[in-house]
Amino acid sequence: MTRASLDKDPRDVAAMFDGVAAKYDLTNDVLSLGQDRAWRRAVVRAIAAKPGERVLDIAAGTGTSSEPFADAGVEVVPADFSQGMLRVGKRRRPDLGFTAADAMRLPFADASFDVVTMSFGLRNVADPDAALAEFLRVTKPGGRFLLCEFSQPVNPLFRKVYSEYLMGALPPVARRVSSNPESYVYLAESIQAWPAQQAMAERIGAVGWGDVRWRNLTGGIVALHHAVKPGAEAPIAQA
Repeated sequence: MTRASLDKDPRDVAAMFDGVAAKYDLTNDVLSLGQDRAWRRAVVRAIAAKPGERVLDIAAGTGTSSEPFADAGVEVVPADFSQGMLRVGKRRRPDLGFTAADAMRLPFADASFDVVTMSFGLRNVADPDAALAEFLRVTKPGGRFLLCEFSQPVNPLFRKVYSEYLMGALPPVARRVSSNPESYVYLAESIQAWPAQQAMAERIGAVGWGDVRWRNLTGGIVALHHAVKPGAEAPIAQA
């Protein structure tokens, strides 16, 4: 099975996710001890999308992150560049309009969406800054961006325990439940190499997003970064 490396060659990353698609949601549940469901609920609450708004859910995988929007009557476009993920998603929810899309070259017109959101995907993009600029391009003036991504626990002792879990316990657990265990070694390495909260906020702001802020989940294991596209006045979403 394919395992991506930290240079994040798009073909390797796509092939890796193709290989884990069949058991992806189950594996995430097991490895996060069920916390991934709470993180997804936090994303939905933070975005606070309303019927009439259009949401781009990039790196949507099998669509579990898009379902709450669709079920609430919000127009959502689940997009991913892994064909394997898209196939599983279409079998699960044929009513969702899954779209093949590369985060660095989105197949959408300027100012197409009220909200762009990405959960646990930016870390796998070869050029995250190019993706952030693309998200800005397709968002309407005054529209919102919400990034849900692994980050760094704020408590030093907890951070040490978490790091030991990532590199020590996560790969053996993945070997028991994943269809491609080696991909979760990459997962652990990519989490450790990812910027902390403040550095991530600065990168988001550097491409032109405004009002950048973040909120920690589960002690900082995950952070929600919020931003607004300068232009029209936007409503403030409740975190």
